[in-house]
Amino acid sequence: MSSSSHAGRRGRIAQHTRLYTSALALLLPAFAAPAHAALADAAEEPAPAAEADDDAGRTGSTITVTGKRESEVATARARVDRIPGGASIIDSEDVERGKVATVSDLLAYQPGVIVQSVGGNDGIKVTVRGSGIVNGLGNMTEGIKYLLDGVGLTGPGGTSYELFEPLGLRYTEVLRGSNAFDYGAVTLGGAVNFVSRTGLTDPGVRLGIQGGSYEYLKAQGSVGGQTGNVDYYINGVYSRRTGFQEQTRKRRIFVSGNLGIRLSDAVQTRFYARYANEQHLQSAPLTLAQLKDNPRQTSAAFRISQADVDKYGSYSFANTTDWAIDANNSLHFGINYSSTPQHINTKIPFPSDSRYDDLNVSLRYTNTSDLFGLPSETNLGWFNARHVKGSTTAFSAALNHAVVKDNNFSGSYDNVISLGNSTELAPGLRLLLGVSAIEIRRKVSIDYTAAPINAGQTDKVNYHDWTVAPRIGVSVKPLSQLELFASYSKSVNPIATWGYSPSTYSTIVNYVKPLVDQKGETAEVGFKVKSDTVDASLSLYRSWIRNEFLLVQVAPATATSAALVTGFNASPTIHQGIEAGLTFNLWRGGDGSALRLRNAYTYNGFHFRNDPAFGDNQLPSIPRHFYQGELVFEHASGFYVGASVQSASSYFADYANTIEAPAYTILGAKAGYRSPDERWSVFVDGSNLTDRKYVAAVSTVFNAKGADTAAFHPGDGAAVVVGATVNF
Repeated sequence: MSSSSHAGRRGRIAQHTRLYTSALALLLPAFAAPAHAALADAAEEPAPAAEADDDAGRTGSTITVTGKRESEVATARARVDRIPGGASIIDSEDVERGKVATVSDLLAYQPGVIVQSVGGNDGIKVTVRGSGIVNGLGNMTEGIKYLLDGVGLTGPGGTSYELFEPLGLRYTEVLRGSNAFDYGAVTLGGAVNFVSRTGLTDPGVRLGIQGGSYEYLKAQGSVGGQTGNVDYYINGVYSRRTGFQEQTRKRRIFVSGNLGIRLSDAVQTRFYARYANEQHLQSAPLTLAQLKDNPRQTSAAFRISQADVDKYGSYSFANTTDWAIDANNSLHFGINYSSTPQHINTKIPFPSDSRYDDLNVSLRYTNTSDLFGLPSETNLGWFNARHVKGSTTAFSAALNHAVVKDNNFSGSYDNVISLGNSTELAPGLRLLLGVSAIEIRRKVSIDYTAAPINAGQTDKVNYHDWTVAPRIGVSVKPLSQLELFASYSKSVNPIATWGYSPSTYSTIVNYVKPLVDQKGETAEVGFKVKSDTVDASLSLYRSWIRNEFLLVQVAPATATSAALVTGFNASPTIHQGIEAGLTFNLWRGGDGSALRLRNAYTYNGFHFRNDPAFGDNQLPSIPRHFYQGELVFEHASGFYVGASVQSASSYFADYANTIEAPAYTILGAKAGYRSPDERWSVFVDGSNLTDRKYVAAVSTVFNAKGADTAAFHPGDGAAVVVGATVNF
């Protein structure tokens, strides 16, 4: 290696060190108070035996009157808190104190999670640790495993977002990176698990409505109950929105339900069903000049094409069965069949139909027997996701809808076998070991194409690969409320089936090659602090990625053609970052009133490593610094009021790093009342109160050469939403 290369590498290391040092300098004052509070609380904390004696003196009726909903979330939070790494629980009761339009509202204030939403529809892009960093908006979501009630929804083609609905959930698990190991997730981004309300957790009838700016309206009705060993829950949601930007109308109908049966004291089973029907228009990215002039406009090309995404009847049927074999052994079985058809109706040039029918099966065995006399938990799992049917067909609007391309992906699958163990080597010291074997098959057939297939490519793909991904971690609790952790893991991101389409492989110089799986290695260190006053976490990670799958807009949409977007495997890349969360109870009154400050900060340091064309350029499409904060006062009577801020740094919109989405800060506020008996509630929620013109997301281009390119999607202007809920 030349001396100049050594100097360049030393310079990059120094730069990264300065970035981490600067970020930590900003964060440490905030975390110093939590750490000090933890030490103080630990010194005053009563002995466990005293707590046990106190509990023993209470009557059973006093404990159970508080309700089952709180205990279920508390149990989930305690389980997730034992994960030594980035993981959290989102309580839906907290989220529903304000607007809950899409999953973007649900996933707010989560460190490491960046959500980009444009047009007000449900086709949001969720990025965790840079997973699917430049995937298109409104497409199948990538790089994260999504689960419904612990059963996989993600298939070989990704995850269709219309089956997500935040209303009707009890809580949500967010498990970043390898912290989702127990769900068979081996992707860089980890997993998100949506957990439904049931007749046990939410008996009775709930009616809710919210509406406001841009003709937004959302109505919900649910009913749950229990009869003997059987419980049920049914939920229906209708929403619509005309939209902030021209051509962003949206309409959605969603119905879900579940039926639980306790077959015996040891065996219980639950059946789930979901149905979604969504239609929304797609609007255009703008130039910065257009956005600053009038962010509500669209382009002439999009006005002519009128792209209309019609997800006209997606459904999912699932079952989970749990068997408590004995005190130390349990078995969990899950199966989910989902169908997600889609029609994109556009006047020019290529309308399309697609359909993915996926079968997900999982089997998890857990043993909690001691290992060599030490407390231990061992998990053995099998997770299989398969395209029973997968296809896309494109038509020519100019040729009476004649077929111009027909792709068949049926038979593709992802297969994961995992073995993990957590052993307490000494009080407060745990060791985690795990290994996953991942089998990936992609079967693609271009049954017909009117355009010629690129030279060197074929109309058939039969990709098959096995990968072994180990995981090792350690956690230390020097104090009962302070935990330190470190881990190393490997990740595998299979290419989605829609990415394999030989007639449209990238023709970009230096990137013409068959697609292969994205693989990486991640090191993570951090700590957690939990007390009555503070809930804080800090994770620092660095991932070395090979063959990262990236998308790029090769040609923009015109009056006679759609935008040309293609995918490719990049040269080696680095993903590194800081994920910091801090919830601080600033004041607590004797009557139960409280003042709470919530913070979530994410640093994304993603860049190429010695790329032939781009050197060490930053990866585009995502802010390097992202912060969300909220200050809320809650009165014991049920009244609450709060103010919020969201701030993002500038970020590039092209791989050549020549154009940027500007930094922005937007302000929000909310107020509401929830009756002490939880029978009814009202709220008012305001966002972007200063009516800031800002870029919510970008359509990444290859090299804009510094020109103001139509790559910027506007965020919503000032908006107010009011809502009410009644339970009886």
